Amino acid sequence: MDEKQINHMAEENELDGYVKIDRYNPAKIESIASHYSQILSDLGEDPSREGLLKTPERVAKALQYLTHGYDLKPHEILRSAMFKEEYSQMVVVKDIEVYSMCEHHMLPFLGKAHVAYIPNGHIVGLSKIPRVVEAYSRRLQVQERLTNEIRDCIQETLNPLGVAVVIECRHLCMSMRGIQKQNSVTTTSAFTGAFEIEKTRAEFLRLITARLD
Repeated sequence: MDEKQINHMAEENELDGYVKIDRYNPAKIESIASHYSQILSDLGEDPSREGLLKTPERVAKALQYLTHGYDLKPHEILRSAMFKEEYSQMVVVKDIEVYSMCEHHMLPFLGKAHVAYIPNGHIVGLSKIPRVVEAYSRRLQVQERLTNEIRDCIQETLNPLGVAVVIECRHLCMSMRGIQKQNSVTTTSAFTGAFEIEKTRAEFLRLITARLD
């Protein structure tokens, strides 16, 4: 979005009594919103009633935010903070919050990701691991593919001695509809290199279940 579009959206928000700059693509918002007006009608609602007047636009903005991972480049995120370092022990970043959308029903699934790698001459800034998780999760996804994509991105970019990824999520497509099982949790895992050795993998699993308190 260029500066003129941002200023225009800011001016519109000032009319509502506050200043808020939403960095969205106006053309995409308009296109998506137009479809949701029809969807509301098909559901038996009146899109012209007060409570729904801005709903199509709000949904369009929400969807654009929830899928903004398509605009991110996970490999470049890692490359932006790679450092030479002779450290060859396990690096674990656990309890990374995951918010994603199931591509089959476009309903959320959410939970935590635990990621580890063993450096092979390079380390990466710790915040970049959660950013990679965010980049892939903010797309229409299945948990299995999300797990593999995170693993492969780290392996291909850092070329470490091994990568481990475990994701635990609750899927609203299972709890709100269909089988309606409220407490089920789906766990997926993916490993490369040293983590395919049982002893190393066991250490990783022990670390992600350990608590500091």
